[in-house]
Amino acid sequence: MSEWLALTLAMAASCAVVISVVTLRQRRIPDDDDPSETPDVIEYMTMMIGVVYAIVLGLAIAGVWEGRSDAQTGALQEAQALHEVSARVQVYPPAVRDRTRADIDAYVSYVVHTEWPYMAAHGALTDKGTALLEQVRRDVSDHAPTTDLEGQAYQPIVDQVGLADQARTARGQNAGATMPPIVWFGLIAGALVTVGLIFTLQIRRSARELLLAGLFSALIAFLLFLIWDLDAPFTRGLSVTAGPFLDLFPNVTG
Repeated sequence: MSEWLALTLAMAASCAVVISVVTLRQRRIPDDDDPSETPDVIEYMTMMIGVVYAIVLGLAIAGVWEGRSDAQTGALQEAQALHEVSARVQVYPPAVRDRTRADIDAYVSYVVHTEWPYMAAHGALTDKGTALLEQVRRDVSDHAPTTDLEGQAYQPIVDQVGLADQARTARGQNAGATMPPIVWFGLIAGALVTVGLIFTLQIRRSARELLLAGLFSALIAFLLFLIWDLDAPFTRGLSVTAGPFLDLFPNVTG
């Protein structure tokens, strides 16, 4: 089942549950019931709890979106740093230059075709990917500059490899879900309380009131799904892809 189909079913189910509860509850209300008898304090508490929960949802969405943006920026930084290394080793002797570029291509190809799917499935990096990047580091650090031009390029190339390694480490830290279970408990419990409080109001079976109740519950379900989807930047529907590597190293697409 696709994630978007699951979202549609969850939203439809939440609407159906709320509308069904409202309808069944309405049948048990006596005919002489006055909807204006709802205490003002209940309306005030319902409004305040809804506002507080809206703030919590907003903070959660902002947090997971920031995590996804950081993951996307890190992937671009890693690919760009490796591209800089591949370009700057032009001043090295042909043997060192070709070996370094071949090892970079091998690392990028492994990341795109093997490590990225593994990372999405297991939430972690692979040892082989670490070893391939370490080989690139040895290629550029073990070469002793023999000319002034090589000496000027040596340290910037080593620094770019360090940036790639740092971005790779950050990618591994962001590979899995970041929201702790206690936060999910609070979000789900808050959703149940917020939706449940609408039953304390005197909702009738009019089309307008049923529509608003259903849309409100569907909105809560959608926001929770959005948080869940963004919580794992490399795994789910709105995941970060290996596009930066493919853009900067088009020769590894095969």
